[in-house]
Amino acid sequence: MLLSLGTWWSSMETLEQIYWAIAIPFSIIFLIQLIMTIIGGIGDTDLDNTGSSDLEIETDDGIGFQFISLKNLIGFFTIFSWTGIACLDAGLNNWLCIVISIIAGLLMMIIMASIFYYMGKLVENGSMKIESAIGKTAQVYLRIPAKNAGIGKVQVNINGIKTLDAINNSSEEIKTGSIVKITGVNPGNILIVELL
Repeated sequence: MLLSLGTWWSSMETLEQIYWAIAIPFSIIFLIQLIMTIIGGIGDTDLDNTGSSDLEIETDDGIGFQFISLKNLIGFFTIFSWTGIACLDAGLNNWLCIVISIIAGLLMMIIMASIFYYMGKLVENGSMKIESAIGKTAQVYLRIPAKNAGIGKVQVNINGIKTLDAINNSSEEIKTGSIVKITGVNPGNILIVELL
């Protein structure tokens, strides 16, 4: 078998040997990368969440369009080499094979970068802007003392039910179970509410 591989290798021209030398390792890396991506997307879906946070601060929206990345370069060399091998097998001249394989590799990079860019845009942003609570109604979860004398808690529906701190500017205490309207947010991200 090794003798037949040696005969096969020596029967090729230099350009075809270069294409095969690129195609074999990059195809293996590409397949490993594909398998790891699939496995990585399936695993660890039942992790125990020990922490609890009702308020998340909005930070970064992720990375933008990345044309040059490790995944894109692996895709480039994989498609570049296999396109070159196909062009040589079709009988095209060497320069035309090189140009076509470079164009195919660049198209692969653009496609992969676009896919990852748009997949990143599909991710739902789980962060909450506390200002979006203004004007909504909420139910008092923990009584709210009168005249900002203390902090209570309310439950409001912002991307799901959230329990948030609240204060009350009025002269009377708001009891648990009461329905309130959120009128503002103070600098400490505490809701300002009034009884409905």
